[in-house]
Amino acid sequence: MTHDPTRPSISPFQAQAELELLQLMLQEDAVAYPWNPVGNPVETEAYFAALEQEVMTAGWTAEELAEQGRRLANQLDQVWASVQPAAPSAETVVSAACTTLLQQFAAQVPQSLLESIVQRAQAAMMSRASLAEQMVQCVRDCLPTWSEADLLVLARPFAYAMRGSETETLEAALRSMRCAAWTELSGVEQARLSLAIARYAIAQMPAPDHHH
Repeated sequence: MTHDPTRPSISPFQAQAELELLQLMLQEDAVAYPWNPVGNPVETEAYFAALEQEVMTAGWTAEELAEQGRRLANQLDQVWASVQPAAPSAETVVSAACTTLLQQFAAQVPQSLLESIVQRAQAAMMSRASLAEQMVQCVRDCLPTWSEADLLVLARPFAYAMRGSETETLEAALRSMRCAAWTELSGVEQARLSLAIARYAIAQMPAPDHHH
């Protein structure tokens, strides 16, 4: 018999275990495990009574069974604790925020501008600057003709918006300007839209840890 390269190799122990399992499943007198105990309570009770008798015949005491049960429970607890989902990394959060913005503004705002705002939002969050100043940090390179002071004037209304209403703030900014390509927007419209996007991007970033 030729070796099938598409079939993964298995150890002799695994092969023997699979063979024994197959033989057990094919036994005509094998007792089926009651997967639905409520379906037939009489057969279920008889199955577990026979199983308990078999265990006792093998020499196991009630105390030994209880101890084995506790060990198994402890092992399961350790395994469960090891597979708990970890908190999303900063890279994952940034990628998700960028994807969301790209999906919403791909037809209106250049992708490079969106990516720049999201990346700078991560850095701005690490500073101790005010929210308005953080927003200006995010868009300053995208709007080189604007002074920082003028951008701060436009940023403050977005910064004063209630925390948790970033989506509403962004939608309000969109409603207040024309639905046009980036190059067709006025300078003020570009600045306001950029700041609204920055406000949203900052809100998606994980809170910085300043204790270190």
